[in-house]
Amino acid sequence: MTDPLILTVAPNGAYKQSADHPAVPLTPAALADTAKRCLDAGAAMLHLHIRDAQGRHSLDIEGYREALRVVRAAVGEAMVLQITSEAAKVYRAEQQIAMVRALRPEAVSVGLREIDQPEIGEAGLAAFLAELVAQRTMTQVILYDLADLQRWQALRRAGTVPDAPWFLLFVLGRYSATQTSDPRELLPFVQAHTGTEPWAMCAFGPSENACVAAAAALGGHARVGFENNLRLRDGRLAPDNAALVRQAAEVAHALGRPLATAAQIRARFGA
Repeated sequence: MTDPLILTVAPNGAYKQSADHPAVPLTPAALADTAKRCLDAGAAMLHLHIRDAQGRHSLDIEGYREALRVVRAAVGEAMVLQITSEAAKVYRAEQQIAMVRALRPEAVSVGLREIDQPEIGEAGLAAFLAELVAQRTMTQVILYDLADLQRWQALRRAGTVPDAPWFLLFVLGRYSATQTSDPRELLPFVQAHTGTEPWAMCAFGPSENACVAAAAALGGHARVGFENNLRLRDGRLAPDNAALVRQAAEVAHALGRPLATAAQIRARFGA
């Protein structure tokens, strides 16, 4: 329980709008303010989505560069800035990979099922992953179910995935208006995870904090925030993302796990 817990905040996601909550950050300035508040609450990594002028999900390279510049000015090196490559029913695998290649971010999350596509092929997937390793990009691989985890394990055995300090994310549940995750959904992932990669989880609804507790107790890490959940553990609407981060930090403290700093995260993943 002495392993520092990596606490990531995902403050906006691809779909949430101001109508869902007025504190959903949709602009670089709002992301910067949110990042600083969440850093002060205990998060050392920001999972960052950007939006276009109409507030829609975007993977625009210049848009990312501007957002990263503004957020970095607000938090310095005290947070790892992780961009998303999520398709969100807008982008194809080739576009997702091209964006990451052009941007060369410090950290990125990739959905395995989104980039492991026939048009990419295993050779193309292997080349992309090798580039991420060569560039020392801290890469978190998103796995939505056991089939995704088994596919990841098969790709590792085949050598398609090179040896590197990968970071896995187990998703408990699915995006829907009424989704509420159950901490017990984490157990099949943990039992099937036979590799050495560190892992985190994200969850939906007010049970997010209970899922954080389960992950922390089992040696994992956590991602919280408005991307997946707007409510505190007692069901009340959270005032902001920092409140959800603060709850998760309290869980880590109760379990005797220190919170990881950005410097510790970078050292662990070679970023």
